[in-house]
This record gives sequence, C-alpha cells and structure tokens, in this order.
Amino acid sequence: MATKATIHKALLNIANMDSHYYAEHNLTLAKHPSETDLRLMVRLIAFVLNADDDLVFTKGISQEDEPDLWKKSLAGDIELWIDLGQPDEKRIKKACGRSKEVIIYTYQEGMAKAWWEKIETSLTRFTNLRVVYLESDSDIAALAKRAMNLQANIVDSELTLIDDTQSILLKEQWWM
Repeated sequence: MATKATIHKALLNIANMDSHYYAEHNLTLAKHPSETDLRLMVRLIAFVLNADDDLVFTKGISQEDEPDLWKKSLAGDIELWIDLGQPDEKRIKKACGRSKEVIIYTYQEGMAKAWWEKIETSLTRFTNLRVVYLESDSDIAALAKRAMNLQANIVDSELTLIDDTQSILLKEQWWM
C-alpha cells in the first residue's frame, strides 16, 4: 500500500518592503512521503520570495513535467517556473524552453556548491534562468509543523520568518 502525502496548513502574512507586496495567504501543502521537512520549508520560502496571487504549488516531486511552483498566464503559458535543489541540465533546459522565467532555489551548502561547480558553465546560455542559494542563520526545518502561522518580512533582500517561538533569517545568494 502506498504511503499518502501529509497535509500541512500555513497561514502566511507577507510584508515585502523591497517590492511593496503585502498580503495574507492561507496555503495547503502536501508533503510527499519522500520529502523532508527542510524541503517542505524551502518550497514555502520560495513561495514567500515570489508571492503572487497566481503563484501555485504543483504536484512537484511526484510529477516530472512540473516544477515545485509555477505561475501561469490566463492563456496557460508558464510565466514563472520554480524548482528546488540540484536539477540536472536536461531538466533546466526543458524549464527554460517552456517558461518565460526560471528560478532554481538551492540549499544544503555542501551539496549545492558541488552541484553548482559541476553545472555552472553549461548554464550560461540560458538568459531566463536565475540560480539562488538560500543561506540561513539556523535550522529552517524547525519551523515545519502541520499547522503553521508565519510572519514573513523581506527588507533589503533578507527574509525573516517568524513563528510564535522563533525567528529565522535567510539571505539569497544569487549565483546566476
């Protein structure tokens, strides 16, 4: 019998002083059985950093033809494709060909740097691609709960995530 996804609810209050985006989002996230709490939270952080009423979570990890998040136009064209981790060059090429803009959020410092060193030169041809390493001052996964109420403040390209017991500071390092 297949293990089912675990449902997580997140109430996000986003205050992005850099882009002047202020909104509340009530989100439902399905955590795939093979997904870690860290990856779940990075998906949520990717949403916060690109928040928009049209940005949605996809089937992601369980569907090879879809990113983790995307934003589509009314005509069905993919405007923004967001992947997490260290995708291979073939997947990146496919994403860049299908979408107006592609962002890869990478995390886990050692693995991310090794992946980047291996793939960097082959990605320079993609003009619609951004690769961003998320640097954190503490354990992002510690915020993962079945029901989350988070305040997200973005000032000077720094994200502070706050729940009822702690706050975590994240910085974006733009590798491309």
